[in-house]
Amino acid sequence: MTRKISLLILIIMLNNFLFGHFTINGHDILDNDGNKIMLRGLGLGGWLVPEGYMLHFHPGDPAGSPTSIRNRIVELIGEEKAAEFYAEYLKNYVTAQDIQQIADWGYNHIRLPFSYKFLDPDTISPIFVDDGYEIIDQCLEWCKTAGLYMILDMHCAPGGQNHGNISDSDGTARLWTEEKYQIKIIDIWKEIAERYADEEWIIGYDLINEPVLPEGYNGLDLRTLYMQIRSKIRQVDNNHIIFIEGNWYASDFSYLDPIFDTKMVYSFHKYWSENDQASIQSYLNLRNKTGVPLWLGETGENSNHWFAEMAELAENNNIGWCNWTHKKFAAITSHYSASLPEDWEIIQNGNPTPSEAYTILMEFAENLKTEKCKVNPGVTPGYLDKDFLSSNYPVKEHSIPGEIFAVDYDIGGNGFAYLDNDYYRPHWEGNFPWNRGYEYRNDGVDIEKCNDPLSNGYNIGWTEDDEWQNYTVNVNHQGNYDITLRIAAQDGGKIQLFQNGLAITDIIDISSTGGWQSWTNKKINDIYLSEGNSEIKLKFIQGGVNISKMNFELKTAGVDRQPEDFILVGKNYPNPFNSSTMIPLKVSEPALLTIDIYNIFGQLIYTLNNRKISGEYNFPWNGADNFGKDVSAGIYFYKVRIKNNVTTGSMLLLK
Repeated sequence: MTRKISLLILIIMLNNFLFGHFTINGHDILDNDGNKIMLRGLGLGGWLVPEGYMLHFHPGDPAGSPTSIRNRIVELIGEEKAAEFYAEYLKNYVTAQDIQQIADWGYNHIRLPFSYKFLDPDTISPIFVDDGYEIIDQCLEWCKTAGLYMILDMHCAPGGQNHGNISDSDGTARLWTEEKYQIKIIDIWKEIAERYADEEWIIGYDLINEPVLPEGYNGLDLRTLYMQIRSKIRQVDNNHIIFIEGNWYASDFSYLDPIFDTKMVYSFHKYWSENDQASIQSYLNLRNKTGVPLWLGETGENSNHWFAEMAELAENNNIGWCNWTHKKFAAITSHYSASLPEDWEIIQNGNPTPSEAYTILMEFAENLKTEKCKVNPGVTPGYLDKDFLSSNYPVKEHSIPGEIFAVDYDIGGNGFAYLDNDYYRPHWEGNFPWNRGYEYRNDGVDIEKCNDPLSNGYNIGWTEDDEWQNYTVNVNHQGNYDITLRIAAQDGGKIQLFQNGLAITDIIDISSTGGWQSWTNKKINDIYLSEGNSEIKLKFIQGGVNISKMNFELKTAGVDRQPEDFILVGKNYPNPFNSSTMIPLKVSEPALLTIDIYNIFGQLIYTLNNRKISGEYNFPWNGADNFGKDVSAGIYFYKVRIKNNVTTGSMLLLK
């Protein structure tokens, strides 16, 4: 009996040792109960590392660095007032409310970027805090209450780990050229590890964010420093995972294998790229070679559709991820957007008095409070809604009779909530705007600020042929409606409206109004709408038309009729499909039908020309091109032409 009790105690002790903290098992990351976990996280960028592009200070190197920003503020209002500003800035940027909201959205961890200056006794400034550990500890307590785990990320290393302002460098990555900075980072990480060695809510340590080694240095130098940091950490902490980022902004892992720790995860970053297997294959090769997990430690700064594709790609390949970032100023890509003070340009470029500058800066800090921020619709679902790419649902409640602002189209993926030719940024070089106006929404729909006094301050612009938006609405009364479109056009275009796939208007010709912000009404009379929950589609048959809103006025209630010459194109079914799908069609009299099917790049892959149909007809598509060759899995778009009517839809082929 004594031997059995001793064995049981030993097993319990081993379990506690093995599963008290996050660890790894092959390609999997395990939580502190020993269960496999898919990390879905959110970075707290901008809080402890103020970055120029996020705060709309000069983003050029090194003018947008945390130190240059601080120096500008001290120059404007002095050390004492600057300390007051930073106290408010830190207090408002991230709060317990923010952390709880992140958990409520469905994330399971945060990545906390920090500057070494918060923790280095030689450089701590009263402009920040007396003890940088206090702010980390407070955030950790908020995370525990909310049920969120934390990864600590040294975002600004001593001397600067790259030449950019994001590392708070002076333009030279001195971490690699001056030994004193390497000694300092090693000592700071040992102190961090000693302090948090037993903390189970910390997943691990992201040792150096986005290193870029200068000319004459390579991955061997990076590996050597990582191994020195790891050695010091393991003297005091064998519990936590260490996350290793590659050279050139966490993309180049040359010389970083074989592994040099039993709790080691490779962390790569992914921005401005295609979301295909090729985009991550080199990292998968590294994982297969070394046998340890991958973590996508930073990603984002793209459209909502891209976010959803990224998350799907990562999770299909057993890779956890963490997006950047939860709150920024005047931004559409973050979950929250804070408003810039009206006179912010004076802080950037002007010469305000100390009193004027202090007032503007304190308003800037006040605007960071979550309750004062705008929630960017679609960003959170883009990351976390598994059906985002193949569905649409209302961004807000719309009722007819009533008005609908054009920019309040549904939430969802391209081809479901809307169809736009440019809906994500596929490359880092060059400019690929998905929303050319960079206003209001983070989708492919192009939106700009609007001077129309009857608008909500925004309009859809830069419209192109065959683009459209869907609006989920509740039609309270069936009957005939007068529809008034609020439009502006330089040269003119063509619009058509649909209800549940049925064309409810003829093609509407829009003439020039005299300019892109010269607004006028376009009224269409006696349009029949059926009652109930519906999808209203606004389609640009020919682009070149700006629109700010639609107004639906009931003229004759209770009418129950079908237009004499009707054409109905329903949604394909099943959708998604893995072998074949049907597109339902219905016409009131015999008519010639043309169907074109395009891939996601807009390439025509299949055409059915001049088939005469009558009554109801189901067009089958078996996932093959014009040559009978099976196409690959992915999103496809169909365009149906019957008489003068054109209808489009999207479908998802799975294999």
